[in-house]
Amino acid sequence: MAGYWDGPEGEECPRRTWLTTRVGAAAGLVGTAYRIILLQPRSALAALQMAAADSVTMATLGAVFGVTTCLSAQVREEPDDPLNYFIGGCAAGAILGARAHSYMTGTTACLGFGITAALMKIGNKEGWRLTGPPKL
Repeated sequence: MAGYWDGPEGEECPRRTWLTTRVGAAAGLVGTAYRIILLQPRSALAALQMAAADSVTMATLGAVFGVTTCLSAQVREEPDDPLNYFIGGCAAGAILGARAHSYMTGTTACLGFGITAALMKIGNKEGWRLTGPPKL
């Protein structure tokens, strides 16, 4: 997500939302490819419908995350707070629960996405690395 971490949080909401929407759509396409390979739909039309539904859902989750995170940073006037990312992840999880028509899915996704997003923000702030040699 080149460019997402550039600049202070709570500013340039449309650009940040567009970036998170693109990442969500890309993740949806990758997930759909695996789903089509594993489930083997009966027709090309069924595969196309599956791809469209999954990609739109993931793009929506990305957009909801981007908007909620940015607006939360503006409203709370604490742009670098990981709680903004938790709120954004939780909102995206709630949308996923609504899509699945399941309170349990929404609650679990809210907590999972929220905690993951907050940890990503904390890690970015503190310079955590997932790959490469350790910093000493």
